[in-house]
Amino acid sequence: MSDLICIDVTKQFQGEGISTLALDSVSITFREGSFVSITGQSGSGKSTLLSLVGTLDVPTSGQILYGDLPIKNMKKDELADFRFDKIGFIFQQFHLIPTLTALENVMAPIFNRKVEYDKKLRAQELLKRVGLLDKLDALPSQLSGGQQQRVAVARALIQEPDWLLADEPTGNLDSETGEVIFELLRELNREKGCGVICVTHDPSIAERADVQIRMKDGAVIEVIDTRVTGHA
Repeated sequence: MSDLICIDVTKQFQGEGISTLALDSVSITFREGSFVSITGQSGSGKSTLLSLVGTLDVPTSGQILYGDLPIKNMKKDELADFRFDKIGFIFQQFHLIPTLTALENVMAPIFNRKVEYDKKLRAQELLKRVGLLDKLDALPSQLSGGQQQRVAVARALIQEPDWLLADEPTGNLDSETGEVIFELLRELNREKGCGVICVTHDPSIAERADVQIRMKDGAVIEVIDTRVTGHA
C-alpha cells in the first residue's frame, strides 16, 4: 500500500468554446489506510478529483503519484493493471449489469483476468461479507437499492485493492440503508486496512471520517485530520 499524492493538479474541460476550470492547483496527500471524506457544493471539484486520483481521467497539469511512482508515466496497459490491482470504485448509480446475477456481477472485473485465487469462491466470500450470501443468484432487479449497493461494494473488493473510491455511495439510498453502507465501508477500512476516499453530501458521514476535506470552486479550502485534532 502507498499514499496517493496530488501535486499542483489542475483540470480544465473544453467544450463549445467554453473552458471550465474544474480543479485549480490542488496539492494534497491521501495517506495509506485513511478514511477520507470530501465535501463541497455541486461543481466544487469533488468528483473530478476522485476520477483523477482513480486514473479514470488525466490532469491538465500537475501530477499524481502512487507512493513515489508517477502515474502519468505509465503506459496504457500498465495503467489498466494499476487500476485493476490498486483501486476499487463504488458509484452512486451502482452500475450493475442487469442480466448478471449478484455473484456474476461481483466476478465481472475478473472474468477475463488471470488471478491466483478461485474467482467464484472469492466472490461468494465477499457477498457473505456484505450480508448477501442468500442472494447469489438474484438479478439486480430482484434486489433493493441497498442490496445492489452492497453488491457494488463486493465487486469493488474482488481484487482486494489498496484504495476504495466511493462517489456518493449513499446518494440513492434512504438514511438507514445509507448508514449500513457507511458502516460497511468503515469496517472494511479498519479490518482490511484499505484506504477509503468518499465523496459525499451527507454531513453525518463526512464528519466521521479520519480526514475531512472541504472543497469550493475547484480548490481544497479545509482539511481536518481528526486523528491529530482529536475531534470525533
